[in-house]
Amino acid sequence: MSDKFTLDKRLAAESVFAAALPLCDVRLMREQRWFWLLLVPRVKGAAEIFDLSAAQRAQSMEEINFAAKGLQRAAPCDKINIGALGNIVRQLHIHIIARIKGDAGWPGPVWGRGARQDLPPAGQAARLTAIQAALAAGVGGDMGPKLSNLLP
Repeated sequence: MSDKFTLDKRLAAESVFAAALPLCDVRLMREQRWFWLLLVPRVKGAAEIFDLSAAQRAQSMEEINFAAKGLQRAAPCDKINIGALGNIVRQLHIHIIARIKGDAGWPGPVWGRGARQDLPPAGQAARLTAIQAALAAGVGGDMGPKLSNLLP
């Protein structure tokens, strides 16, 4: 068995790589109804936040804050939802979702709200460009200059 981190197949199928932060990969969900990011810590076997070391937990909180502020800038919204459920996909991943009053699930959660709507390629490209630009600008902290070297 490998000691290398591997992304869960379901997360890979439902999202696309956007950026690499020091601990987490930032992934864009392929869901048209919401501008939705996943942060996935590159820590083998992590299923819960408490599976991370103290330093990793602190770093993950900084990266959640950084990505959420970047998302808010890339997708002006009324609320940012942040959550780590893991009931279906056990691999630790944090959802960061831009919510707008009157969206497909407002004011409830996004889960269980109708059938998934695939994000078309043009929409995916536009959202990737927007979030990468917001993150590279250093929105929410000083990670921007480090991040600009990690963007695809």
